[in-house]
Amino acid sequence: MYESFYGLTGRPFQLSPDPSYFYGSREHKRAYAYLEYGLHQGEGFIVITGEVGAGKTLLVRNLLDHLNPDQVVAAHVVSTQLDADDLLRAVAASLGLPARGVDKGSLLAELERFLQRLASENRRALLVVDEAQNLTLRAVEELRMLSNFQMGSRALLQSFLIGQPELRRILQSPGMQQFRQRVIASYHLGPLDLAETQGYIQHRLTHAGWAGDPELEEDAYKAIFAFTEGVPRRINLLCNRLLLAGFLAEQHVLGTTDVEGVAKEIREELGGSGRPDDIAEIGERVREYHTDPKRTGEAPRGWNGSSEGSDPDGQSRDRIGAGASELSARVSRLEKAVTHLLELLRRRSG
Repeated sequence: MYESFYGLTGRPFQLSPDPSYFYGSREHKRAYAYLEYGLHQGEGFIVITGEVGAGKTLLVRNLLDHLNPDQVVAAHVVSTQLDADDLLRAVAASLGLPARGVDKGSLLAELERFLQRLASENRRALLVVDEAQNLTLRAVEELRMLSNFQMGSRALLQSFLIGQPELRRILQSPGMQQFRQRVIASYHLGPLDLAETQGYIQHRLTHAGWAGDPELEEDAYKAIFAFTEGVPRRINLLCNRLLLAGFLAEQHVLGTTDVEGVAKEIREELGGSGRPDDIAEIGERVREYHTDPKRTGEAPRGWNGSSEGSDPDGQSRDRIGAGASELSARVSRLEKAVTHLLELLRRRSG
């Protein structure tokens, strides 16, 4: 939409992770170094955590894109509250093994044979579990048991667990002591600072063919940082809307006033309290609500402030209706905003 107006060749601030846009901030470089260290060790677990939108998935995809398939066979599993048996089947399926209708004992035997075959070919298996904070304790224990597969003194499977900060609390549970002994390194991925926020924005624009149009004034970067707190996904959402607003107003210079105007619109449309994390959180919940078949008719997890992926006593069930109503109201506000935007575009084209 605004790409042609500004002479861009791509979408610099799309929300879906694209490894070609990877920006190596100080935090991301350190996290990436931990992953590379883990690969070099070839055993145990590496744990990477970070807030919603911190860039964890992009970090992992960048790593996977640079792996040599002749040396490492990677399985990437995105966890959606998987229990032990479901996780085992997901791991097998991601490695190309038949998993449907196979009992657990046979599945484990087939996995071990597959891993031994890789080892005999001088190749290694890497398992990456994304959104690992959704795993049950039984599923985490199943991963530990898989790490026991060996050929002589050589571990047959290495695992990276990527998740939100709740993952650290799970791994600190009293029953997780044996698992913690298998973790060879862990790192928490923090946000960008002000200079990195500016570098991140310019990096993504340049990758999309930016030649200085639009021009972002120096204070605009400070305003973006203040609103997003340096979280990459929040930056993407705000900057995407900022360029759209600039296109509609036919502006080639964007400043603090423009950033604050867009930020205010986002707050109003999402019905948030004004906290920057409302943007990322609400967007994440809406996406999950519409894409996860297991949640049909339910409020998104954690919507009412309950623990992520946890409701052992069913105490939040009486709040699902309220959560769903809140979601419906917020989606309605989003639809009105989109309708208003389309009307502006229609008038402009007319």
